Formats: sequence, C-alpha cells, structure tokens
Amino acid sequence: MPRFRPVRCLLAPALLLALAGPGCGHTANAGPFRIELRRPVEELEVEALAAVPPPEGGEKLRPDLVDLSLLDPALRFDIRYAGSNNFMGAPFYRSGMAYLQRPVAEALVKAHRELLQQGFGLLVFDAYRPWYVTWMFWEGTPESLRHFVANPASGSRHNRGAAVDLTLYHIASGSLAAMGSGYDEFTERSHIDYQGVSAEERENRDRLRAVMEKHGFSVYANEWWHFDHRDWAEYPILNLTFEELGAP
Repeated sequence: MPRFRPVRCLLAPALLLALAGPGCGHTANAGPFRIELRRPVEELEVEALAAVPPPEGGEKLRPDLVDLSLLDPALRFDIRYAGSNNFMGAPFYRSGMAYLQRPVAEALVKAHRELLQQGFGLLVFDAYRPWYVTWMFWEGTPESLRHFVANPASGSRHNRGAAVDLTLYHIASGSLAAMGSGYDEFTERSHIDYQGVSAEERENRDRLRAVMEKHGFSVYANEWWHFDHRDWAEYPILNLTFEELGAP
C-alpha cells in the first residue's frame, strides 16, 4: 500500500538497537510473527473503507483523544501498524501516532511514572485504532486465530481509544524487557498464564500487569501486552483516521 508514509520514530538510539535484535519476533532468531492472510491487504482496504461501524445504543462520553507523545518525554513508541513489522506484514496507519481518551492517557502516564521509580518505562505499540483497521484484521485473519483479533461487529476497545498495547523497557540501557514472546505473537506463549516463561520474564509480566491494574487497566488473557481501561464501554466506537485527528 504505497500511499502510506513511513512511521514517525520516537525511539532512543539504544532502544532502536534493541528492537533490531532478538526478541522482536516469535522466536529469538526470527522476525515478526506473521499469519497467512485470507485475502490480500489491498483488497481488504478497499472494502474496509467502504464499510460502516456497527450502531450503538445508549449515551456515550464525548471523545477527547490526546497524543501520548505530548504527555511524558520518557514514554517510548514503536507503532507497529505504521510499518510492515506486524502480523499482517503491511502498514495500516499513515502516521506513527498513539492516541488515547484523555482520562485513559492520564492513567497510563501515572502507571508509567510509577514504573520509572522501579527502573522501567513503557513502550507503546498501539493505542487508538480506527474501526476500519479492525475490520481488515478480522477479515484477513484465519478463523483459527481470530481469538487474537477483535470482531468488528462489536468493535474493538482500541476503536474507542480506551485500550493500549505496550511493553516495558529498561531505563538504564534502553533495551526492551524480556517478556517471553513477541508482540502480536498469536501463540500460547502470549497468554498471561503461559508457564514456559523464565523467572525474569514472569517477573516482568507480573510487574507490568500489577502497575497497570493499579491504575485502572485490565489485561487481556490471550495477550500480555494488551490492556483495557475500566471505562472503555463509556466511549463510542470511532473510525477517524489519524489525519482527521490532526496528525502531521
């Protein structure tokens, strides 16, 4: 999809080196986890942009999405869907931005600042996600792996700007913390209760989960990196592109 611009990089040099090394993919010696697509991405995009999000009942809070990069300089970003380093091997965002509803963003920053006191920071892989991208994920993913992606018929919590995908990095070195699987690795190793992780990986998973839960988030059982804010249901499903949100 050549219409997309390259990802905006907000990583420290040491962290860039860490991302290029072992641990980015589904094994220490492999690249990103990839699925066998049910349909070509270009075909999916045409249909997704023409599709309409599901109707919702009841009153919702007025959206107030904020750019996370403006809230704390120690937050790091590797927005995977702005490039091809993701499970579908294609870019879906024109800009490498991360937005969340303001109360959700403020809760995330509180969690991040608590982790800083423990020698860790947060690196964000994804936050708000337009609904049409969720539609593409669902239609492109084999049925056997769809428990790792949201059904567009009900919308994703990412679509509401109330979910975030993230990991830990070490403040001292800038390197990513060992977590026992790669981001968007659609295997049992990503489950929060997977028993095959090392003692260090378990400690890192537990640290991330404990601090995020303290600040109003809950982890998704199949993905150690995915956290939903407790008020996610109060926000509407959104289908705004990052350009419509004011991204450069």
